[in-house]
Amino acid sequence: MREDFEEILDRISRKERYKRVKDSDLFEIVEEVFDSSTVLSIIELSSRGCIRSLKGVISTGKEARVYWGKDPHGRDLAVKIYLTLTSEFRRSMIKYLAGDPRFEEYKGLSPKKLIYLWARKEFSNLKRMRDAGIRVPEPLCLEKNVLIMEFIGYDGVRAPLLKEAYENGELSLEDLSRIYREVIDAVVAIYSKARLVHGDLSEYNIMIFEETPVIIDVSQAVSTNHPNALMFLEQDVYNITRFFSKAGVNVKDPEEIIKRILDRPD
Repeated sequence: MREDFEEILDRISRKERYKRVKDSDLFEIVEEVFDSSTVLSIIELSSRGCIRSLKGVISTGKEARVYWGKDPHGRDLAVKIYLTLTSEFRRSMIKYLAGDPRFEEYKGLSPKKLIYLWARKEFSNLKRMRDAGIRVPEPLCLEKNVLIMEFIGYDGVRAPLLKEAYENGELSLEDLSRIYREVIDAVVAIYSKARLVHGDLSEYNIMIFEETPVIIDVSQAVSTNHPNALMFLEQDVYNITRFFSKAGVNVKDPEEIIKRILDRPD
């Protein structure tokens, strides 16, 4: 559905926002995709000048959807909205939150507030990586479960994932070899400069934009002093090695890469 966000705001305002919306299309958007709290969060972001319009869905997952939006200056935005908290998602969250000193307040939080914390964690991780010079989407605004970021792509069409670009034949072996080196350099920089570990890095959360890898989906990234940081680091390096090795790239021994990361001086 490509309902213009300004029209949604106008209708919500005229009909006492959420509960009195009668238009069937709008009701489906508001009722099935956005709860009242999410709608109010988007309104707040609009009042802060973070977003002017909300367009179609870019990607959808079990726990979050990403929308294409526009800011007041016409700049493309990626609007990530965390929607639900299943028991499986909660267990996954706790694995990354427990032991991270930045987010110890997760204990005892309600499901809704845990989602807010998860969104704040992604915003914080993006900022730390961005400040360290790592190519990730620029985090722009945050309100509860709504995260606004730089749009990676053009005119509402997102850049392909690494997996997609490879399977579509968009990358030569030379391209893949260069991207492999750049991804490994990013893993090193995430650890040594941002003091984080991505924790779920694979061909599914690296985008290829303007021939450059862009790391995405960093909500689960943990501090390097997290008790499971080494395990997550090993997982990231082995995932990347597996993908590029199957693609025909001459890869390095993952154990050597991990040793290089851990032995690197701060």
